[in-house]
Amino acid sequence: MCRNIRTLANFEPQATDNEIRASSLQFVRKLSGVNKPSRANEALFNQAVDEVTEAAERLVRGWVTSAPPKERGVEIKKMMERSRQRFGKEPTRTPIDPTE
Repeated sequence: MCRNIRTLANFEPQATDNEIRASSLQFVRKLSGVNKPSRANEALFNQAVDEVTEAAERLVRGWVTSAPPKERGVEIKKMMERSRQRFGKEPTRTPIDPTE
C-alpha cells in the first residue's frame, strides 16, 4: 500500500475534497508506476484520477459505522509518535491539516 494514502472515512471533521483527490492521485500513480504521465498517456491518467476520486468520495461520504469518529489531532499525534519510535525523530513531512 502506498504510504501517502491515509484512511479518510469516519473522521471529524470530515475528509476534504482535496484530501480525497490527493489519495486518488497517489493510488493512480501507484497503479501506473509513474509520477507524471507522458503526453500520450496524460488524458487517460487524468481520467483515471477523476474516476477514482468519484468512487472514493462516494465511499468516504457514504461510510456507515457505529464507531465514534476519530479526531484528526489525536490521530496525527499517534502517527508522529509511531514515526518517532520507528525512526527516532519527527516525520519530515507534516500531515495534511484540513483546517488550513
